[in-house]
Amino acid sequence: MKAKCGLIALRWTLGIAILIEAVLFVLPGAAHDFARSHMPAFIRMLLGWGEIAGCILLLIPKTKISGAWLLLAVFVMAILIHLLHGMYNVGNLAIYAAAAFAIAVGNN
Repeated sequence: MKAKCGLIALRWTLGIAILIEAVLFVLPGAAHDFARSHMPAFIRMLLGWGEIAGCILLLIPKTKISGAWLLLAVFVMAILIHLLHGMYNVGNLAIYAAAAFAIAVGNN
């Protein structure tokens, strides 16, 4: 029972925190910061909208596992993009990915 409560708390915390960050990421104000990565703008939109979709699915009880796997995929893709562009500060993304993985496998 304690583990179930912990996973519920983790799911809601991850879902709401990432949803807020993802919405801020897709807004036009984030375009300037993302432009420093020299990547096309569609990458920002792909990652941001993927996070938003994953968070919405994560917060709906019947689709929480699908949402967790989608978020994990987005986080892994973001980590790879960061590393390929020489941005090695991916600690937050790694923690988010681990949380999504724990939710995906812990709710079966």
